[in-house]
Amino acid sequence: MSLPADLQEAFDAYEHALASDDVEALDDAFAPGPLTLRGDGDGLLVGHDAISAFRSTRGGISPRVLNRVEFRQLADDCWLIVATSRYEGGGTGLQTQVWQLSEGRWRITAAHVTGRTKSFDTSVWRTVGDPLYQGAFTGPLLGLRVAVKDIFAVRGYRIGAGNPTWLREAAREREHAPAVLDLLKGGASVRGLARTDELAYSIAGANPHYGTPANGAVPGALPGGSSSGPATAVATGQADVGLASDTAGSVRVPASYQGLWGLRTTHGLVPRQGMLPLAPSFDTVGWLTRTGATLEHVVSWCLEDDAPLLPSRRVVPVEVLQLVEPATREAFDAWCAGTVEEVEVGPLDEWFEAFRVVQAAEAWRAHGAWIDAHPDAVGPGVRERFAIARDVTAADEASARADVERLAGVIRAIADDAVLVLPTTPGPAPARTASADELDRVRGATLRMTALAGIGGLPALSVPALTFPSALGPAPVGVCLVGPRGTDLSLVRHARSLGGLA
Repeated sequence: MSLPADLQEAFDAYEHALASDDVEALDDAFAPGPLTLRGDGDGLLVGHDAISAFRSTRGGISPRVLNRVEFRQLADDCWLIVATSRYEGGGTGLQTQVWQLSEGRWRITAAHVTGRTKSFDTSVWRTVGDPLYQGAFTGPLLGLRVAVKDIFAVRGYRIGAGNPTWLREAAREREHAPAVLDLLKGGASVRGLARTDELAYSIAGANPHYGTPANGAVPGALPGGSSSGPATAVATGQADVGLASDTAGSVRVPASYQGLWGLRTTHGLVPRQGMLPLAPSFDTVGWLTRTGATLEHVVSWCLEDDAPLLPSRRVVPVEVLQLVEPATREAFDAWCAGTVEEVEVGPLDEWFEAFRVVQAAEAWRAHGAWIDAHPDAVGPGVRERFAIARDVTAADEASARADVERLAGVIRAIADDAVLVLPTTPGPAPARTASADELDRVRGATLRMTALAGIGGLPALSVPALTFPSALGPAPVGVCLVGPRGTDLSLVRHARSLGGLA
């Protein structure tokens, strides 16, 4: 039995389009409509539009040749084709396609691709080991694998900060950062150094030098940053714990986007020595995990186990509810089921502006000289942020600091009397194909929400509580619990006690 001649022609044309990265021809080869399927190691895409959006950001495939093609007829107008391939750079792959005849055209209605095995994904990891560093052979964290965000000192390695020029000029670290050492003493092992957005000055998760890690929950979506590498490593099962930092949401945002537990600790509670600074007034250490049980083990070991009790009341800032996307508001309201009171915190633009100016001033103090010496070393988004930071005057900073101090008093007073409960992000992760304007809109709305805990120096825990349909498939959005200073462990335990969370 042989393939019909017109199907063989369509299959050959598709292979040629793959080799030449002819996006238009590839789109045409897949059946239109919402039922077409494409799967790979990163997940399942449903619908022609989702598949097309993914393909526009992929950038083609590595050179390869087919070395075996098998086919089976499933029906008069339907064939299954399974092919193996050998890559010029070594390794093999496999592709499976269902082709159907409709209106005189053969098109793919379902496809699955198994690419060649990678030693490790360089968009997620800078370096990995088995393990990179072995932890203690006893302890409550025994067996946990840690992805360390590439802004923490790991003895014998350089801090890369998500930028190849920075990495090239960095010196090898002589000691582990305390946050790394603490996990090792508890029995966890360091799996590797995971990617970050450049200088941790972003929340999207895209890196122009190393690529964008996959979103472990939503194929085709951004992973969230700046702790994108640790978050993806945890979400995809390559690590159990992500050691990360949170200045303006860098733990909470990727946790929300990828369905993880993510804790931003009380400012100053965990030592920041050996951690590359961005804005010391807001920088804090955090952790990402797949389960609440794992996070509780980590927090119980790393922090004091006599955490204060939480207030019994739960409140949500009404200004946040006015900012989130309608679907997020609907899902959040259903989850709360009338158990959360509304409270006013004032215009979120005021919170955002105070936070932004102080963060920018401190970021320029930390890295401005390096940026001036390497003006072309950073990507466009971070370059623009540092250009704005350069222009912050002493008077601007002083005024913003006064606002931060006043607003910190506002949010701390609320948190002393009630746990704040709010959506972690305005909505699910944006698509990788989202426009610059759309990403700016999402970034602005997100920072207005995350600034509340940041300005207050409060612990903030994102839990994977909400899931609802999106253009890319079922998508998570976190619910964030914000408590009084020092109640980090109590927040985790409280969240674990809520229905449907563990």
